[in-house]
Amino acid sequence: MNNKIHNCIIIGSGPAGYSASIYAARYGLDPIIILGDLPGGQLTNTNYVDNYLGFPHGIDGNQFMDNCRKQAERFNVEILNESVYEVDLCNYIGGIHKIFFGKKKNNLLMSKGVIIATGSTPKCLGIKKERQLLGAGISFCATCDGFFHKGKDIAIVGGGDTALEDAHYLSRICKKVYLLVRKNYFRASKILQNNIIDNDNINVLFQSTISEIIGDNVLKAIKIFNHNTKKYQLKLISGLFIAIGHHPNTNIFKNKLNLNDKGFIIVKNGTTNTNIPGVFAAGDVQDPNYKQAITSAGSGCMAALDLEKYLYSL
Repeated sequence: MNNKIHNCIIIGSGPAGYSASIYAARYGLDPIIILGDLPGGQLTNTNYVDNYLGFPHGIDGNQFMDNCRKQAERFNVEILNESVYEVDLCNYIGGIHKIFFGKKKNNLLMSKGVIIATGSTPKCLGIKKERQLLGAGISFCATCDGFFHKGKDIAIVGGGDTALEDAHYLSRICKKVYLLVRKNYFRASKILQNNIIDNDNINVLFQSTISEIIGDNVLKAIKIFNHNTKKYQLKLISGLFIAIGHHPNTNIFKNKLNLNDKGFIIVKNGTTNTNIPGVFAAGDVQDPNYKQAITSAGSGCMAALDLEKYLYSL
């Protein structure tokens, strides 16, 4: 790479990254997007996206992300199939940020503006067949995939806000919801706990964990171990939703940007501005709450607009 100073470097290639790249390109910022370790982000692990606006019949996750890439290419976005391993962020207005990337670790890009869209990674149970049946009955997103299990029995793992919110939502469309909580208490807010306790369609199993996932090409059942009674029970289910949290992909930004106690990038309310001038964050990497493709794409648009405004002010 030469010593050219760019206007816009985007790190990450999910809906947030591609959305940011398209808007930045249309503003004439000549963006470069660095795809990262998982080009296309989490949606490439989703068989079917059924709740993204504009696709009345739904769309395959990989096809959706391929469409995003093609749209970015139509606007001449430069796409690098590489990963960033280090950043040197300049802490003053008009400063030049350095992005180090590549397997040989000798490539450098310099830019006035950086958009971080590295996403987050769902926490896994670490059980055999968990990854194998992802998208074939196992999911990390109730609002994405819950509809496919309408009128069927499902299970959710988790005891925090997300798990209880998922259970409440799925109880309205599924026949029976089993909520597996590892401890003997919830970690969720009191109002969510009350919603679960008052819901006859939700069967809470405290001190319970999954010992086995059953099914070859599609999920068929789970074997549950109760740590209090020391007994096993089998539940025939069509869907298993894992809601034990996410890891934001922010390792390379530790001690470089302000992060919250869970590692998500902190942005100024109503914007995508980080604490470093010229550096913006979009998508799941700064969103511990919604974690939806459409909200990620929206924040990618915001990041590009915020960056254009920043560059115009220089």
